[in-house]
Amino acid sequence: MEVAPPLSSVHYRPMRNSGCNHLGNATPASVLAISSSPKNRGFRISFPSNTDSLKSCFSGADALGSLKRYRWRFSIPSASSVSSDKSYRQYVVSIRNDHPQNADFPRSYSRKEKKPFKVPIVELRRAARERLKKRKDQPRRPPSAPKNGLVVKSLIPLAYDVFNARITLINNLKKLLKVVPVHACGWCDEIHVGPVGHPFKSCKGPTSSMRKGLHEWTNATVEDILPPVEAYHLYDRLGKRISHDERFSIPRIPAVVELCIQAGVEIPDLPTKRRRKPIIRIGKKEFVDADESELPDPVPEAPIIPMLTELPDSQMLAPSDDEERLLLAEETLQAWEKMRRGAKRLMRMYPVRVCGYCPEVHVGPTGHKAQNCGAHKHQQRNGQHGWQSAVLNDLIPPRFVWHVPNADGPPLQRELKSFYGKAPVVVEICVQAGANVPEQYKPTMRLDVGIPSDVREAEMVV
Repeated sequence: MEVAPPLSSVHYRPMRNSGCNHLGNATPASVLAISSSPKNRGFRISFPSNTDSLKSCFSGADALGSLKRYRWRFSIPSASSVSSDKSYRQYVVSIRNDHPQNADFPRSYSRKEKKPFKVPIVELRRAARERLKKRKDQPRRPPSAPKNGLVVKSLIPLAYDVFNARITLINNLKKLLKVVPVHACGWCDEIHVGPVGHPFKSCKGPTSSMRKGLHEWTNATVEDILPPVEAYHLYDRLGKRISHDERFSIPRIPAVVELCIQAGVEIPDLPTKRRRKPIIRIGKKEFVDADESELPDPVPEAPIIPMLTELPDSQMLAPSDDEERLLLAEETLQAWEKMRRGAKRLMRMYPVRVCGYCPEVHVGPTGHKAQNCGAHKHQQRNGQHGWQSAVLNDLIPPRFVWHVPNADGPPLQRELKSFYGKAPVVVEICVQAGANVPEQYKPTMRLDVGIPSDVREAEMVV
């Protein structure tokens, strides 16, 4: 089983007249010795002044040729400096790997552990001090959209694309579930894609100690694949914060849909306030709406992009053949990537908050005041949420599952757990349906790791 070299940079220094023979046609004076250097990102090599010697050395270098199999990228710039010996020059060879071979699985935080900040608190304080220095003795500038109450017009088509991508993803997953078996544990939130559930003892639900951590698998639904992350719908995103007494009177909708509505998507059943003039600030947190009486009455316009609708399960038909299943898997994977990329762009302009202790998400500049946090030690906070900036995985959880190398082969073995990889559940479903593996998910799926045939062979791996 072949493993790629480590991803840290390597520093090469010239060693004259050494007995090393790793460089093929290189002369004894240009032989290299390898030493690790985390600071330097390249090889520092001394070669004869003749450039042809340099090229012939690298063309015959077996060590560097072996690295090319792992998608390492080489670049040899001109001579950077001249050594004390006039006949030798120093070259710096940059070696980078844009797609690492393997990557660690995403860390799962326990319920007793607070989520890390999107930006460290030290960096936030430093940035705040710098902003105060820049604003000192300068007039206050009017805020730009969306802070002034207006909608960023350039992002309205993107909001419709994200909304339609979510509907396409849900409809396609309902069809794929008819041909790709997906299992969900009846006691915890773990799911598995494959003919049978995995044998790993990782259940942490009720009565898990009686079952010794084994899962009890049932058929999964779309809600298991795409966890419902809901948020309060705001009629005015710049209005007053939702109080604790209003927590039942305000509707809750999927957080992605609320983000699209605030970005410009018009849904008749979910009205929202659209300003046509910027707000007028009268204080740090106080403002008044500008007078819009002289403006003509707004005329309802048709959507820029036709909006899709979610279809019921009774209208979903399974793909008839392998070709149709492959096209459906590719379309589902594209909808998944389109929704995540678009939501990430929208989150840069429209702030999204998440509680640092529980999965509660709020789309808006500040979090709500509903005291419904039930996380660890919520009594000390009187049920209030600890709001912080959200990341994309808080808004759209990827739900990593174990990757099955061959769905038609033997099931996963408990003793070979360290050899298997993971992938988001949507990606795993599409891959088992025939879609190509996206490049960004290959490091965690460990596609290039050889899996032993039995436990005895696994014990021989160093």
